[in-house]
Amino acid sequence: MNGRTTPKSELEARISALQSLMAGEGLDMVLLVQNADLFYFTGTIQSGCLCVPVEGEPVYMVRRDVKRARAESAISEIVPFASMREAPGILEGHGISPPERIGMELDVLPVGLFERYRKAFPSAQFSDATPLVRRVRMKKSPFELEIMRRAARQVDIVYRRAGEMIRDGMTDLELAAELEYAARREGHLGLIRMRAFNGEMLFGHTFSGADGSAPAYTDTPLGGVGLHPSFGQGCGVKSIAPGEPIIVDFAGSVDGYLVDQTRVFAVGHIPEELRGGYMDMLAVQERMRELAVPGAAWGDVYEGCHSLALEKGHGDNFMGYKGAQVSFIGHGIGIEIDEYPFIARGFSDMLLEHGMVFAFEPKLVYPGIGAVGIENTFHLSEDGLERLTFSSEDIVIV
Repeated sequence: MNGRTTPKSELEARISALQSLMAGEGLDMVLLVQNADLFYFTGTIQSGCLCVPVEGEPVYMVRRDVKRARAESAISEIVPFASMREAPGILEGHGISPPERIGMELDVLPVGLFERYRKAFPSAQFSDATPLVRRVRMKKSPFELEIMRRAARQVDIVYRRAGEMIRDGMTDLELAAELEYAARREGHLGLIRMRAFNGEMLFGHTFSGADGSAPAYTDTPLGGVGLHPSFGQGCGVKSIAPGEPIIVDFAGSVDGYLVDQTRVFAVGHIPEELRGGYMDMLAVQERMRELAVPGAAWGDVYEGCHSLALEKGHGDNFMGYKGAQVSFIGHGIGIEIDEYPFIARGFSDMLLEHGMVFAFEPKLVYPGIGAVGIENTFHLSEDGLERLTFSSEDIVIV
């Protein structure tokens, strides 16, 4: 088994934080089944259900594979089970009383599976535990931050490889394949997790010219035409030409954790309008750095940055072109690419706190021309805002 497992002390701290929030919400038990949450609270994703009582030790009931779960997880109580009908008896055998209020991940849980849990606990009232889980996960420990710093080194290697590989006439697909190969050699897991329904993601997005302005079904400022409508996002087979912007929006992935970084390249030169727009996005990033302090509302940071983009004349191009714009500029990141906090419209009652990590991505989209922008991953530390991704922010002309 892989030796890089999650320490028991980490899991205990996470369980304890969740139990404190459960007590505040009057929950007797939280049942977790989604892979990202299983990994966060157990250190593995073996198929099953983690039961977290409001007090006492959690019990991880595993369908497949219990031996591997015991090898990969520091959870003390890992037991086999084959059917939800067994769950109440297993839990009572571990001293967990029949619950009156149960929390589950109702944002991602399939209805059919949820109904099986309701049948197993017919007298319990169910509610959504996802906000509690997200609040625990949004603050990163030193253990998590060290892994994310390794992911930042991975995307810097990808960025450097892009500068070496980009050439006139190569296709976006060829470039993406070279960058994905470089990332895999550096330990990229090959998967990018998103919590959003139908939120499949690639290693990242690599576009040149007009393909960078193609919208897609994804809730992202950039989408891309993709290789086929069955997965209508990402790079296509367009050939790179001189004088057009090349976007490399790439997520590093190390030991289950992600960082996000975007940089701009071009062959020969880049038009002054696009260069000027890019410089404006750097200014928006600097505005964020001024506003993103502990106690600031997520929505207020968004409004301050959005206002600056409008002042600079980018109302029709900021975060997508007119009619295809998204209502966020930043998103939390960790095990999933869409964690708390959201630097987005409407989050006026949610405040930044020390320990949060988020990606900030001000971008401009010009229909038929392409896109420019910057993205970095930041940690709100006790000493201020720390930029985890560190590649040069200059436009690279090759």
